Amino acid sequence: MIDPLLNRLLKKPLCSLAKHLIKHGVSADTVTLLGFILGIFAVPAIIFGYYILALCLILLNRLGDGLDGAIARETSPSDAGGFLDITLDFIFYSAIVFAFVCAEPSQNAVAGSFLMLSFMGTGGSFLAFAIMASKHGIESPKYAQKSLHYMGGLAEGFETILVLCLFCLLPEHFVLIASVFALICWVTAIIRIWVGYHTLRVFKSA
Repeated sequence: MIDPLLNRLLKKPLCSLAKHLIKHGVSADTVTLLGFILGIFAVPAIIFGYYILALCLILLNRLGDGLDGAIARETSPSDAGGFLDITLDFIFYSAIVFAFVCAEPSQNAVAGSFLMLSFMGTGGSFLAFAIMASKHGIESPKYAQKSLHYMGGLAEGFETILVLCLFCLLPEHFVLIASVFALICWVTAIIRIWVGYHTLRVFKSA
């Protein structure tokens, strides 16, 4: 919901760091992969109860997610890089939730499963509309720097990161946080489906 504002605030510092990495021959795809690997190490950390370590790894993953885009914009953005980035992001989000389910299956299984199901709603509607938007040349002014059409909503990148961090800071409240965020994700998915369907109907009839 506040991703456009956050992107504007972080643009300059990320750009500065990206230029430094480019001078040392670091590519956007390398940062994407490294960030994903660091983030996935949060899974065993959560399972074994090292929540602060997991929090640090999650934040490093998100730093990498911001940096790879900044590097791409300073060099040569590619569809391949954008594909890799968004695919690994969705895997990472669900992996963190899965880790909390594994850590306390009897307590967290239902809420965690409900949240991962909601990710299918937000992610599926997001990616499906992105495909159709590309086909019809529909632009996304708020996210012009992205490699594919970004459909907004209540639950976007920042909100997801915030929830993952809250899981690590307040693991005993995982069920409550996951359940509330899952409902927010479903509101987002329903809005995206409604808006996407009617937007495409307009383009079909135009």
